[in-house]
Amino acid sequence: MSTSLLLAAAAILFFITHLFLRFLLSPRRTRKLPPGPKGWPVVGALPMLGNMPHAALADLSRRYGPIVYLKLGSRGMVVASTPHSARAFLKTQDLNFSNRPTDAGATHIAYNSQDMVFADYGPRWKLLRKLSSLHMLGGKAVEDWAVVRRDEVGYMVKAIYESSCAGEAVHVPDMLVFAMANMLGQVILSRRVFVTKGVESNEFKEMVIELMTSAGLFNVGDFIPSIAWMDLQGIVRGMKRLHKKFDALLDKILREHTATRRERKEKPDLVDVLMDNRDNKSEQERLTDTNIKALLLNLFSAGTDTSSSTIEWALTEMIKNPSIFGRAHAEMDQVIGRNRRLEESDIPKLPYLQAICKETFRKHPSTPLNLPRVAIEPCEVEGYHIPKGTRLSVNIWAIGRDPNVWENPLEFNPDRFLTGKMAKIDPRGNNFELIPFGAGRRICAGTRMGIVLVEYILGSLVHAFEWKLRDGETLNMEETFGIALQKAVPLAAVVTPRLPPSAYVV
Repeated sequence: MSTSLLLAAAAILFFITHLFLRFLLSPRRTRKLPPGPKGWPVVGALPMLGNMPHAALADLSRRYGPIVYLKLGSRGMVVASTPHSARAFLKTQDLNFSNRPTDAGATHIAYNSQDMVFADYGPRWKLLRKLSSLHMLGGKAVEDWAVVRRDEVGYMVKAIYESSCAGEAVHVPDMLVFAMANMLGQVILSRRVFVTKGVESNEFKEMVIELMTSAGLFNVGDFIPSIAWMDLQGIVRGMKRLHKKFDALLDKILREHTATRRERKEKPDLVDVLMDNRDNKSEQERLTDTNIKALLLNLFSAGTDTSSSTIEWALTEMIKNPSIFGRAHAEMDQVIGRNRRLEESDIPKLPYLQAICKETFRKHPSTPLNLPRVAIEPCEVEGYHIPKGTRLSVNIWAIGRDPNVWENPLEFNPDRFLTGKMAKIDPRGNNFELIPFGAGRRICAGTRMGIVLVEYILGSLVHAFEWKLRDGETLNMEETFGIALQKAVPLAAVVTPRLPPSAYVV
């Protein structure tokens, strides 16, 4: 064989070897996306989500695995649906997923992400979180306004007692939102937001529900930006209309609050503290009126809707399972008796009540899909490549119903939290089997407050009354999807007092 042929053969061999080694060592071999459905041209997998995205995504997880990748329009989304996969994103990759995607809800409702919920992770977000924790949501702050909770729960229990004496049914979400808004109002604004229950409080409740529902919808324009201007679903039009109503309400609240500020010199409230930061010399530590209104919107909406929906689901499940009601009453009668109302200090001595609350957090998480996060940089999770800009959703609803984690997950069974390894599980974000408030640095800022409200208010309602449906009615267990998982049909029930009349006097 001639030298030229040998050189040619060597060159070809070298070229083939180079290509082979490049293929073997190429990063592309490790840049495998998580499995998922192919979807359709242009819209991708958007039509697969339907009206109940949390349930549809749980079905996809059962088919493709704990981490699923979907192309929604021109945007990528990854969904984690098991405790292990949730931990991989929210703990191991927590910092990389510390921002929220910019979508219609953040733009048109949350003052263009000038709030705490949708703001990017950074100095202003840290300041809003710090001030909220110090003066309202942190451990000491929650303890400091225990007297407010006691008084407002007292007013609510009294109102329910009066309804029972008049033979009227109790509309549970109306009562809960009214009481919670007044609790928050006293901490944030030094006053009750609603003096009497009626048109004004009901309108506020409807506004909050509309906000939590519309902000949780999968808006086509967020995933196909080229057609966002068309607003095919009418979601943006509704958001803009709702924003105007909230903005007018918040402007009125702040004007009235400013007019009475001198009266609170010795005991400033949260809004006073926020307003003091408007004049801060540091731009990163300075808050605008928009930041303040956006934060108030966060606190009033999330603070009323998520906890009230959890309590409503808990009462619904207990009415459906009278034996659970019986055990809860027996425990309370033994610890508290029937001559006084339940107090917050009683709760640590009521393990069955706490188990009922955990079981409700598991089966009916107030936020079925955690608020979305977005990958700041490309990363690798569980051997899968996650591109920069990928949207992350953790399916909290699916984790709570995972048969590999929970025995008989569709059964409402508080006993699962009384013995064995599940007895030590806590819903504060460290045990990924139960993360109703999320986890990581973007965990719900009101986690501590939410748990206290649910345990105390639910316990008070259970201890003070017997609950049953109106004659001829049946329980409706259907859900309505949104940021918060509402009951499709609000709970209305007939109550019978269990305590002497003196216990209902405020």
